[in-house]
Amino acid sequence: MFLHNKRMQYTVRVDRPDPIFAKLLLDQFGGPNGELAAAMRYFTQGWAESDVPRRDMLLDIATEELSHLEMVAQTLTMLLKGSPSAMVDEVEGNYLGNLLDGKHERYVELSMMSGQMNTGGAGPRLTDSMGSPWTAAYIDTIGQPTADLRSDIAAEARAKITYERLIKQTDDAGCKDTLTFLMTREIAHQKMFEAALDAIEPNFPPGRLPGNEKVAHVYFKDSIDGQGEAQAPGVALVRGFTDWGFDVMAPSSSSGREPELPDRKPSVESATGSSAS
Repeated sequence: MFLHNKRMQYTVRVDRPDPIFAKLLLDQFGGPNGELAAAMRYFTQGWAESDVPRRDMLLDIATEELSHLEMVAQTLTMLLKGSPSAMVDEVEGNYLGNLLDGKHERYVELSMMSGQMNTGGAGPRLTDSMGSPWTAAYIDTIGQPTADLRSDIAAEARAKITYERLIKQTDDAGCKDTLTFLMTREIAHQKMFEAALDAIEPNFPPGRLPGNEKVAHVYFKDSIDGQGEAQAPGVALVRGFTDWGFDVMAPSSSSGREPELPDRKPSVESATGSSAS
């Protein structure tokens, strides 16, 4: 059961209307990395989750995402206040007379650049900044906790970067304050999902089948320079920052034969996903 608490999680502030920025902000309302997509992602995962702590966390975060959706909606409404998209139906307010007097020339220009706002009036619409409607295709839940939690971590990272880019595109102090709060909560959620993933032992590889040890630890060095020499920076990267253990193989020869892969016997450690010999 949901109850609407009229007190928002954080005070929404906007210092002045800005229809162009409102159009950009739609990405966080009805876009692929927006708050509605996040809420639906975590609700559907939480409702299907049998592990009580993970279910509780997912539903708590999903509910918070709905509160963030409300905050974005209020910010959008305030950004559109006084613009033609908000005033065009207010005949009593003598909008036409003001328009003819040139008092709203700047807003008319701005509104023309944010077309879907005119369709929605002063209210937010479930689209992204380009007018593409929200779709359930944004939700990539696959129903396996370790895979979904990794996807959730990535989703929070994408949302954080989107807010970061939006913050850089406005000089409205009030709007920046609101968006900074929302961006910071994405950081918190990412850490929560990382904690939930760490609580699952083992959590790698995702799923139940371990894979073929003969190829699971092979780095195919397939980048070749103009002299036919294999490049090695990627080898140093994967060997230096994981204890998984990689054998390196050069590009396949022109003989057409399959390369001879090293024989590996899974160790106790590699079976848990922590390391391999």
